[in-house]
Amino acid sequence: MLDKKVIKLLNDQVNKEMYSAYLYLDFSNYFKHVGLDGFANWYEVQAKEEMDHAMLFVKYLQNNNVAVELAAIAKPDVKLTDTMTVLKAGLKHEEYVTDLIHTIYDAAAKVKDFRTTQFLDWFVKEQGEEEVNANDMISKMELFGGDARALYLLDNELKSRVYSAPSLTL
Repeated sequence: MLDKKVIKLLNDQVNKEMYSAYLYLDFSNYFKHVGLDGFANWYEVQAKEEMDHAMLFVKYLQNNNVAVELAAIAKPDVKLTDTMTVLKAGLKHEEYVTDLIHTIYDAAAKVKDFRTTQFLDWFVKEQGEEEVNANDMISKMELFGGDARALYLLDNELKSRVYSAPSLTL
């Protein structure tokens, strides 16, 4: 049986992952609106990934015979004013999610819940990748964003991203 604090944090994470999907869908809509279809695609794929992350937490709770408590998903509150603002908000959000995962991991480790820490190992690695990707997007925008032709090429590169389901199986 899972610890009550760990259960609450895992349930909360379902909501946080769904919020992440909403946030990235909002980013995708912004980029679609300003004509950067590649950036829009990149964040649409990101939104799908976050929904799958939420479902992994749901499945993990279900597999441990724990009731899943779904809460309302907040509306994204990031003011989207320009490309760099969106990209920096994405990095800030990934750093926030990393902190959430670390908090759950710490709570599970304190009660010697090795099953949950093992489950979270994949998310710790995933968050490292997410932060690298967010930083790379910012770096590329800083390098190429001021040149229309380079931005066009970057946008086309981002169009090629395709969704692939998470490698974690439960």
